[in-house]
Amino acid sequence: MMQLESAARDDEAFRLDLRGWLASAYARFAQDWPGAADPRNLDFRRAWEDTLCANGWSGLGWPKEHGGRALPLSRQAVFHEEHARCGAPLGVNLIGHGILAPTLLHFGTEAQKRRFLPGILSNREVWCQGYSEPGAGSDLASVRTRAEAAPGGYRLNGHKIWTSFADRAQWCFVLARTDPQAAKHRGLSFLLVDMRSPGVRVEPIRQITGEAEFCEVFFEDVLVPEDGLLGEPNQGWKIAMAAASFERGTYFIPRLVRFAQELHQVRELALRADAYGHVPASSAAVRHQWARLAADSHVLALKSQRALAGAMRGDPPGPEGSSTKIHWSEAHQRLLELSLQLLGEDACLADDAHAAELTHAYLWSRAETILAGTSEIQRNIIAEQMLGLPKA
Repeated sequence: MMQLESAARDDEAFRLDLRGWLASAYARFAQDWPGAADPRNLDFRRAWEDTLCANGWSGLGWPKEHGGRALPLSRQAVFHEEHARCGAPLGVNLIGHGILAPTLLHFGTEAQKRRFLPGILSNREVWCQGYSEPGAGSDLASVRTRAEAAPGGYRLNGHKIWTSFADRAQWCFVLARTDPQAAKHRGLSFLLVDMRSPGVRVEPIRQITGEAEFCEVFFEDVLVPEDGLLGEPNQGWKIAMAAASFERGTYFIPRLVRFAQELHQVRELALRADAYGHVPASSAAVRHQWARLAADSHVLALKSQRALAGAMRGDPPGPEGSSTKIHWSEAHQRLLELSLQLLGEDACLADDAHAAELTHAYLWSRAETILAGTSEIQRNIIAEQMLGLPKA
């Protein structure tokens, strides 16, 4: 009991120190930024991410022999929570830090670890994820991008889509079919591809927000050297599934912190409804929607805590993550729909920073029931794996 109390005190001291550092460092960073500090600006996000890495806030859970801090998962969770709470934006190399690095640590050769981990730790090299294809979005095992054995490695040909930050990435990990005769889950390999290679073409996709964070990527006879294969040939599905589990304890933490912050903004908006929109804040409909969203926020926090506790115990990932994904994405859309109802026509005012922030969030949220697995696919997983229902 005394050890637990001591650990709790140490964790709280860690939280308070981190909170103080983030508050001063982020305020100073934003103040020194040339022009207006805009957390949605990708250059701003990348530069802040560089600042975090330069100050030792990367590789949080990595072993110390690879330059990491070897923090327990509980303190990694504290970092993600406090980082979101201070208002700082998510970075552009999340896939490198959160997915590829732990995958390399688990499956990579010593040579691959020496080659790639330092670039991720310093944020010098940005990674993107080559999974989804026009005909294989949520059904990942149906990918058609192929990698054929060639002298010195593989020849890669195919087309990926919805690839975040591919136009800024130096590297991409690609799931490609290396054995077309095998069952679709069994013929895939996990390749590390240099985005500067001849034959790689990137086309940004303009979004409804006006930004272009997603891209199409074309691979046309791209040579991937032998040392670009992670793990064994045709074991890519196993590696991809493991990679998907590495972030499960912390993935939703910043998103749920932001959800709670936006819920508070909407409450303040409702109290000022006369100044903004045409929906009375005192109406039963508004009170009901806000109460439901407050309940959503609380339940999502409990789900996040359960996922973190399971990850800390070493439990294998289960279908519960699909429940959280659906709940968060659909509740977030409802929250931002309410914000626009309260804003009314003022949602279109470009010179109102508060309105512009919520309007941008609303537009972005339309993708949240599609990205990282559509709601339809997540419901199928819940039906089959949690409820035991037969496949349609």
